[in-house]
Parts: sequence; C-alpha cells; structure tokens
Amino acid sequence: MRVLVTAGPTREALDPVRYLTNRSSGKMGYAMADAFARAGHQVLLVSGPTVLVVPEGVDFLPVESAAEMFEAVKRHIGRMDAAVFAAAVADYRPAAVSEQKIKKTGETLTLELVRTPDILGSVRGEFGFTGTLVGFAAETENLLANARIKLERKGCDLVIANDVSKPGIGFDSDRNEVLLVFPEHVEALPEDEKHHLAPHIVREIERLAAERGRPIVL
Repeated sequence: MRVLVTAGPTREALDPVRYLTNRSSGKMGYAMADAFARAGHQVLLVSGPTVLVVPEGVDFLPVESAAEMFEAVKRHIGRMDAAVFAAAVADYRPAAVSEQKIKKTGETLTLELVRTPDILGSVRGEFGFTGTLVGFAAETENLLANARIKLERKGCDLVIANDVSKPGIGFDSDRNEVLLVFPEHVEALPEDEKHHLAPHIVREIERLAAERGRPIVL
C-alpha cells in the first residue's frame, strides 16, 4: 500500500527572523510513518520542521509553511492508497511578510492574519482522492464532538483525536492517549508510547483500506 503521512508543525513567516508556529514535535506522525514502513508499506513523509530522525525506509519531503505542505500533498496524493494527516498545520498566517526585521517601535503591535489553505478539507473534493483518509484532531475541549465534526466535514474514514490540554501527553511528549473515531463507533486507546500506539492504528487503517478494496501489499 502506498501511504502519505504528514507530520510536524508549519512555520508561517512574519519577517526574515520570526514566524508563527505551534508546539507540535512531529513525534506521532513520525511514529506512524515508521509503523507503516515496518509493516511493509511504501511511505512518503511530508514534514514540517522538526528535530526528529527520518524513519528508515521512508521517503522524505521537508516543507515549512502550510502553503508548501498544501502543494506537496496536492502533487503526490493522486498515487496514494491511503493518507494520514498528523501534521499540526497553522490555520492562519500573517497577511504580509516584512522584507526586513520588524523593529520594536511601540507598546503594542497588531498583526493581520489570513486563513491558510485547508489541506485535509481539500483532499476529497479539490484533489479527488478516493483512498483511505485519516485525520488527526488535537483538541482542548469537546474531544469526541469536535472529532466527529472533522470526520464528517472532511470526508475521513477515521479521525484520531487526543486532548492536548492533558499534561504528559500529546504535544512535546513521547506518549499519547487517543480516541479512534470511526463513522459508526469509537475506540479508546489508553495512554502509551507513541511508537506503541502507531502499529495498532496502522492495523486499523489496513482494515479500512481492505474494506475499500485497496491493495494491502506486504
């Protein structure tokens, strides 16, 4: 099976030395890419900036901004059987990028932000992807409800949801605790190392792909 995995944060430039970003380490996405590769699948990892080592046997495409990730996904997703969107993509970017470093001139600074392209939301419609589609939902409240909204609006087969407000899991951590939200049911995976959770999630995605009639080539 050919699988695209996105991982890590994006960086949205403000000036030559500053950017807007988030706390994603990329560890969950890299664990997913590694688990797919170990299961014998062909993996393309599209990653924002991280300090992580690229898993062995994985094709790697580094990007920085949400726009760059959008273009990379658009370019490659047509040949994929499954796609897993674990990246924490910025929802907004600065409306203008200063060519020079912004100097400290007043007590406040107002930034105008504009929406970034909706990568996951473009996959079914604009990109025409018909394979197995998996999204991640990093939430701080209403975990299941928000995950179900994402599942339905984005056309996902599965959304993996985690509460990033809980200490010790999620962002900046080697551990996670997730809900696997399917159209018809929910499965809770108890807290564990991300590299232990990833193979379980891969097996669920393999099952979903088989139900869609996609080849599981090992």
